[in-house]
Amino acid sequence: MKKAMIFNIQKFSVHDGPGIRTTVFFKGCPLRCLWCHNPESQNLKQEMLYDREKCVMCGTCEKICPQKAITNVNNSMVTDMSKCDFCGDCVTYCLYEARQIAGKEYTVEEIVKEVVKDKLFYKHSKGGVTLSGGEPLLQIDFVEELLKRLKEENIQTAIDTCGAVSFESLERAAKYADIFLYDLKLMDDEKHKEYIGASNKNIIENLKKLAKIHNNIYIRMPIIEGVNAEVSHIEKVIELIEGLNIKKVYLLPYHDIAKHKYMKLGRDYEEAKMQVPSDEKMNSFKDMFAKKGYEVKIGG
Repeated sequence: MKKAMIFNIQKFSVHDGPGIRTTVFFKGCPLRCLWCHNPESQNLKQEMLYDREKCVMCGTCEKICPQKAITNVNNSMVTDMSKCDFCGDCVTYCLYEARQIAGKEYTVEEIVKEVVKDKLFYKHSKGGVTLSGGEPLLQIDFVEELLKRLKEENIQTAIDTCGAVSFESLERAAKYADIFLYDLKLMDDEKHKEYIGASNKNIIENLKKLAKIHNNIYIRMPIIEGVNAEVSHIEKVIELIEGLNIKKVYLLPYHDIAKHKYMKLGRDYEEAKMQVPSDEKMNSFKDMFAKKGYEVKIGG
């Protein structure tokens, strides 16, 4: 029985596609975007999140841990991940919700059972289910089977992808997905490597190929001051997508609401390199796409 590592099933979402949606977030991603708002999605395996600000240092987690994986180090309850087996006892017994496990294995039927509960909302809002992450197509065997089951339930589906996967995976998903939300982050390959940790060549080529076999692709673009909030970047994106039968563009202004997640993962957040773009700049970028005939939305 196929299983996938999921870190969240978010209901009543009004983002990640049209209408009211349920978004299923898969763990694992080939990219390392500097601004990633789901850093707990990057690792394919389970992770332990620890919120030092909520912790009152009661020591309960240390006492009840069957593996003796938790110790007080410099007034912080540190988990030895080489010993932790994610039994969840420390999460259950923490009254202050300072601990959280990111990642749980689901079968296809378990996810279908959960999302069909809101089928009525999908129907009346023209919504559906979005598979996001991380990068869902890293678990393509599971995704393909899940898409087939959702189609049997007459539920509209969307795939949110970074495009940094094999085209075979995109091709398999395209047979069943109604919408692709395709991320374009940086057109300059060297800057892409610097801020995202990988080349963009495969991403761009995959978009061109995907547009030949699928006619409902939304482009999603994070806009970050200090990284890509430049007219030249927008011009290059327009040049790329002209002729690809793409009609919708979503411009996503940078935010730092994930900063706390990095702290809980024990990772640094390089906020000094990124700023929120002005409303004026976002609207000017929106106008550039609109003048070319694209349906453009800021946010979503």
